[in-house]
Amino acid sequence: MGSPGERLVSAEPATGAVSGSGSAPRNACPQRERPGLPQQERARRRVPAFVWALPPVAVLGLVFLYPLGLVVQQSVRPDTGGTSLQPYSDVFASEAFRDALGTTVWLAVGATVGCLVLGFALALVIAFVPFPGGKAVSRFIDVFLSFPSFLITLALLFIYGTKGMANGVWTDATGVADGPFQFLTTPWGVLLAEITYFTPFVMRPLLAAFSQIDTAQLEVASSLGAKPWRIVRRVILPEALPALAAGGSLVLVMCLNEFGIVLFTGAKGVTTLPMLVYSKAILESDYPAACVVAVVNIAISVGLYGLYRVVSRRVGA
Repeated sequence: MGSPGERLVSAEPATGAVSGSGSAPRNACPQRERPGLPQQERARRRVPAFVWALPPVAVLGLVFLYPLGLVVQQSVRPDTGGTSLQPYSDVFASEAFRDALGTTVWLAVGATVGCLVLGFALALVIAFVPFPGGKAVSRFIDVFLSFPSFLITLALLFIYGTKGMANGVWTDATGVADGPFQFLTTPWGVLLAEITYFTPFVMRPLLAAFSQIDTAQLEVASSLGAKPWRIVRRVILPEALPALAAGGSLVLVMCLNEFGIVLFTGAKGVTTLPMLVYSKAILESDYPAACVVAVVNIAISVGLYGLYRVVSRRVGA
């Protein structure tokens, strides 16, 4: 081990070596370098957040808000000049507007109820009744959603129109001049066309909801002696309520603004708010009145869409 003096002498060269090497003292803390941020993140921090929202807002304002503002502006500018609410008073006092509003509401409500009932029944069969081609039918519903509404109306015209297939078969079989199917140009024909077209919009969310139901619950309920209708009412229907609420609200909004079905059915006695806008603007060249009806239609649609969002949020759809 050696004496204390020897240990002191032997320690001096090591101390000198440390000091001579230029290294930092032991008590000196090395400076920590901050890791560098990625270049994109640094650039993103330099640009304020609202700048990124400006391009989509500008496009939205140019494409949608600006034409909508022109419609609202034209609705308060009568043909006599100036700015006035007289066009609103004239439109609200007209019998044509009241009839169109009533027709629009009852057609939209009736079509929504029909779509809910028919869509729920068809979705039950597709989801819980095994049959050949069930998956193909489910996929066809997704394709059906992309079809334009007038295409379905034309198909109904080929079948139930005045010169359609059903009337042709009847006249060939009986020898009479006209067939019995003349309802397509009536409000009931419009209602049938809307239910036919909009039912898949209810079925799609229902099928998604039914796919989440545990089949074990159905098997347990059946083993306990529950009838099929009781299983539907007590097990399936509560799970389907969010999808029914969301699909029904969406169908109600779309039926309220439907134009192509009413036009292509040729139902001259059926005038809805979109048809009244078309009549006032194109046929009568009464642009202030057409804009008033359009503003009313937009207000109702936005209100129903707000209701749709509230219902969807509350039921968790």
